[in-house]
Amino acid sequence: MADLAFATVLIVVLAPLFAIVAAVVWARLGRPVLYCDERAGMNAQPIRVMKFRSMKELYEPDGRPAADAVRLTSLGRFLRRTSLDELPQLFSVLKGDMSLVGPRPLPMRYVARYSPRQSLRLTVRPGLTGWAQIHGRNAVDWPERLEYDVQYVEYLGRWWAPFLDLWIVMATAVQVLATGLTGRGIAAQGTATMKEFQP
Repeated sequence: MADLAFATVLIVVLAPLFAIVAAVVWARLGRPVLYCDERAGMNAQPIRVMKFRSMKELYEPDGRPAADAVRLTSLGRFLRRTSLDELPQLFSVLKGDMSLVGPRPLPMRYVARYSPRQSLRLTVRPGLTGWAQIHGRNAVDWPERLEYDVQYVEYLGRWWAPFLDLWIVMATAVQVLATGLTGRGIAAQGTATMKEFQP
């Protein structure tokens, strides 16, 4: 109920910002304005996750998408630094596929690569932000990042879990501001976005 209430309020309040970002993406990158991808939701069920598009549609001669560093635009870097590209995921919260707080939804192909412990992250709804996000975001390597996700799942059984969620939301607001100014945590070292997860 809290997810539904907060997502509804945020969508209404941020509607002008949605419109502005959509218009800028359309003007700079063209259509489609949104990028949709299949991710692993609760219990590894596939869900559709939307973001504002931040990359050009460029392909290698063999048909594969070009490297992220080549496709990522200056607008895309700005959207990622400010987390504005993530705004459409509020509709996933409204739909019930995601929560405001939880492990970030990752590609379906990663599910088979998780260890039994890492798979515990799939027992809850993925979130817009989470315990791993406020501990370094993409700058944290995969084993540590996934361990933060599992820690969060374990913390949900504690009486203070709602206060943890509130703390994560407040810490996220501060981190988004800091990241927007410094760019830290947007990408893994040596990459434009995030390295592929390999166990």
